Amino acid sequence: MMNWLFPNEKRAMPGRRWISIISRTLHLIGICGLAGAYLYSQPPEAWVHFLYLTVLSGLVMTALEVYADGIWLIQLRGTAIGVKLILLSTMLWWFNEPNAVIYFIVIAISGVVSHAPGKLRYYSIWHGRVVMESIALKPGEIKDCGGL
Repeated sequence: MMNWLFPNEKRAMPGRRWISIISRTLHLIGICGLAGAYLYSQPPEAWVHFLYLTVLSGLVMTALEVYADGIWLIQLRGTAIGVKLILLSTMLWWFNEPNAVIYFIVIAISGVVSHAPGKLRYYSIWHGRVVMESIALKPGEIKDCGGL
C-alpha cells in the first residue's frame, strides 16, 4: 500500500495536464455558482448543481494529485484541502445555512496555498519542514517531486 501511495518516482498520466486544466476550470465555475448559496441565500435548487460540479471536479483534481504521488497529502497543498473540507462541513452542524465568512476563508486558503512559493506549498505540518522525499525511499534519498 505504501509503495502505491508513495511511489519512488512521480507517476505520469497521458493527458493529465488537460484533465487538470478542465477540472480546475469546472471547479471555478462551480464555486462561482455556489456564491448564490453563500452570498445571496438562494434556495438549494438554484445552486445544488454547482455544488455537484464543485465536488466532482475537486475529486478529479485530488485523484490526479494522489495518483501522481501521495506525498501531496502530507504537504500543505494537500493538507489545505482537508482543512477546507472541514470548514465547509461545519455548516452541516454549526449553522442552519451556508455561511459567507467560511466561504471567503476557504477561498482565501485556496488562493494563498495555490499561488504560494514552493517552500510553503511543499511544507508538511506533520514533519515541520519542506518534504519532498518519498516515504517509500530509503532515508536520505531524494526524489523529483516538482521544483521549488
